[in-house]
Amino acid sequence: MAQAAAARLITKIVDAQASTGSANVVLTGGRNGNGVLAALASAPARDAIDWGRLDLWWGDERFLPEGDPERNITQAEEALLDSVPLDPKRVHAMPASDGPYGTDVEAAADAYAEELARAAGPANHGAVPTFDVLMLGVGPDTHVASLFPEHPGVRETERTVIGVHGSPKPPPTRVSLTLPAIRSAREVWLLAAGEDKANAVAMALSGAGEIQAPAAG
Repeated sequence: MAQAAAARLITKIVDAQASTGSANVVLTGGRNGNGVLAALASAPARDAIDWGRLDLWWGDERFLPEGDPERNITQAEEALLDSVPLDPKRVHAMPASDGPYGTDVEAAADAYAEELARAAGPANHGAVPTFDVLMLGVGPDTHVASLFPEHPGVRETERTVIGVHGSPKPPPTRVSLTLPAIRSAREVWLLAAGEDKANAVAMALSGAGEIQAPAAG
C-alpha cells in the first residue's frame, strides 16, 4: 500500500506542478502515513518532483514541544523531509507547545488557520489553498486527523483548524484540520492497511454518519 500510494503521489505532484507551477499536499502521521513517506524517499522516481515548488501541510499534529519524537513533523523529517531539497518556507508545520503561542492550543490553531488563509489565492474560493492531495490515516475507531467519534471537533462546520482537548488517544491536546477544510481538497486519500483497520474501513464505507464515524465524512 505504501509503495503504491507513493508512486501515485509522485504522479499527482508532478502533474500539479506541470499544470500550475506548484503543488500543495497535506501529510498525515501514523504507521501508514509515515510508511508512504518512507516509500517515497526510496522511490527512484522521487527526483521527478521539483521539491522547491512543493508546499507541505499537515492534517493534524500532537501539541507537544518542537522536536518531540511523537510529533508528526518530527517523524516526517526522519522518513523523508530531511533527505529532499524542500524550501523550508514551504514546509508548514503546525505550532508546537513550546512555540510562540505557548500552551494555548486555540491560539495555535487560529495561527495555522491564518497561515492557510494567507496561502489561499483568489482562485481557491475559500479559506485554504487548493490541496492537490490530502492524506489521512484511519484509526480503529474511525477517527481521521484528530477528529474523533462524537467529539466536538467532528461537529465543527465554520472553522478550518481547531484545538482538540481530551483526545481519547494520547496525547490529549492536538491541533487538527476540520472536515470542511479536509473536504476542500481535490483528492482525499484514506490510507488504511492491516487487520486492525478493517472494521473501521467497513464502517466508513457503509454509509455511517460522520459524527459516529469521522472517516465516513
